[in-house]
Amino acid sequence: MPRADEPDYERLATYARRRRAQLGLALNDANAQAAGTSKGTWQRVEKGLKLRETNYVKIDGLLQWAPGSSIRVLEGGEPVPVSDMADADAADVQKSPVPQEVIDEEARDVVQLALIATTKGTTAEEIREISDRVVRDLRERGLI
Repeated sequence: MPRADEPDYERLATYARRRRAQLGLALNDANAQAAGTSKGTWQRVEKGLKLRETNYVKIDGLLQWAPGSSIRVLEGGEPVPVSDMADADAADVQKSPVPQEVIDEEARDVVQLALIATTKGTTAEEIREISDRVVRDLRERGLI
C-alpha cells in the first residue's frame, strides 16, 4: 500500500481490469491502437506500473472514462464513466469553463501564427488546413 501522498498504481490496475471486463474489451493491439496507445502501455496499467503522464488520458479514452479519471483513481478517487459526465460527481473532472469552440479557435490561432512566422510560401488555405488538423489531433488525444 503506497503512502497517502503517492499514486496508487495497483488501485488503478484493479479498476482498469474491472472496467475492461465490464466493457468486454480484449487486451489486444487493435483495441490499444484504437485508443492511440500500445498494448504494452495498456498492460503496464493492468500490472500496476507507472506510465508517462500523457498516457493516462489515452487509458481514460480506452476505458470510456472522462479525461482525468485515471489520475483520480491514482489519487484515491473514483473514475467517471463518459456516460456519467452530467452527474454532480463529475464536477471536479478536468472540464474547462471555456467553451470547446473557443478552445479550438485559440489553438487554431496559435498554430496559424506559428506557421506564418516560420514558413514561407504556405498559402492561407494550407495554413487553415494544417491548423484544423492540429486541433483535431489535440482533441483526439484529449489535450483540448
